[in-house]
Amino acid sequence: MKKVFEKICNVLKIIFGYAIMITLFAGGLTFFGYIAALIIGGPTAEVICKFIYKEFLPVIIYVASAAVLLGLVVMYLSGQTALTTSTKKK
Repeated sequence: MKKVFEKICNVLKIIFGYAIMITLFAGGLTFFGYIAALIIGGPTAEVICKFIYKEFLPVIIYVASAAVLLGLVVMYLSGQTALTTSTKKK
């Protein structure tokens, strides 16, 4: 049972890693989208910025939030204590 649980945690960690990688890549795309809009200018830049702000960023925020939640669940299930403060003396 423990080996099955570890395999599930490992698969969830892989999914978490890919989700975070996708959100970071999408964040970079928004940066380059705004830079392209700045260079293009005019009404086309307005359309690009509206698309990024109104349609693209909300999806990325939802994906990032779900990925962080998945990561926290995986950390809890696997017993990792990365988000705790401890003052163990060696």
